[in-house]
Amino acid sequence: MMKPPAKLSKAELDRAKHRLRGSNPGSYFGFQLVKAERGHAVIRMPVHEIHKQSLRIVHGGVVASLADTAGGFAAFLSGPDISHSLTIEMKINFLEAVEGGVLTADARVLRHGRTVTIVDCNVTDDRGRLVSKALMTFATIREKK
Repeated sequence: MMKPPAKLSKAELDRAKHRLRGSNPGSYFGFQLVKAERGHAVIRMPVHEIHKQSLRIVHGGVVASLADTAGGFAAFLSGPDISHSLTIEMKINFLEAVEGGVLTADARVLRHGRTVTIVDCNVTDDRGRLVSKALMTFATIREKK
């Protein structure tokens, strides 16, 4: 089990915010970093028409992208020497259809190893409904010293 979340330094937080601004999917879909702690990230997304499929509900791929981004950030923030986190595997359950509002992905590291990090992510809507549940595995690449 990982230690309780710890506050990031200002430099680490700035680095995380910069990383999200540099993410093409994050910019395109309007992801916003809400919380960043050691091994924990919360990212939200206001729902817009570009997020919806033909039935006028949020496309599952958009929800998966939100969960994957939050999970990647949690993995990236799990250690001060992590330079990249790359998705190896993702399993997601879509539990509720979403027509509008705001989606929030809350990702927490379950296990942080030397090269692999396991992350759990809940995606909720602005009514508090659990709309998606994801379990992800990330390769964690450390900075070269």
